[in-house]
Amino acid sequence: MSIFTPADHTALIRRYFKACNEADHATLVDCFTPDAVHYFPAGLPDIPWRGAETIAKKWVWCVETLGSQWTIEKILVSHDSPEAVIEWTHWKNKSGTALRGDEWYRFDPQTGKIAEIRAYYAAPADRSVTINEWVDFDYAGRGYHLKSA
Repeated sequence: MSIFTPADHTALIRRYFKACNEADHATLVDCFTPDAVHYFPAGLPDIPWRGAETIAKKWVWCVETLGSQWTIEKILVSHDSPEAVIEWTHWKNKSGTALRGDEWYRFDPQTGKIAEIRAYYAAPADRSVTINEWVDFDYAGRGYHLKSA
């Protein structure tokens, strides 16, 4: 059982987004367990991002290179498990584009830090793949359906 409350998880997500927007490497690292994983849909290079250091470096790069800024649109936090779901917008200011999506967060019950993020994009499906899913995510091991019913 986790000693961390939904309010703790909400505060950490807000801290994480503030650190992303400020390209604050040290705070970003501190938001995650050392072995955290950030999963993404197919289409980005070098995914998933593994480890707090890697996640922090990649977001700092996005701010510096793309002019990235993020807004949190909604946060829903579980009252009985260390998980949350958010809706966000990723503003890529240098190109004048944006991406909307959701993320599912899993928090470490002992430290309260982010152990995993699974990103969903509000974007067209990738027609070049049979199943649109996160790259290198253990669907079978997590009990996900591997075929339709």
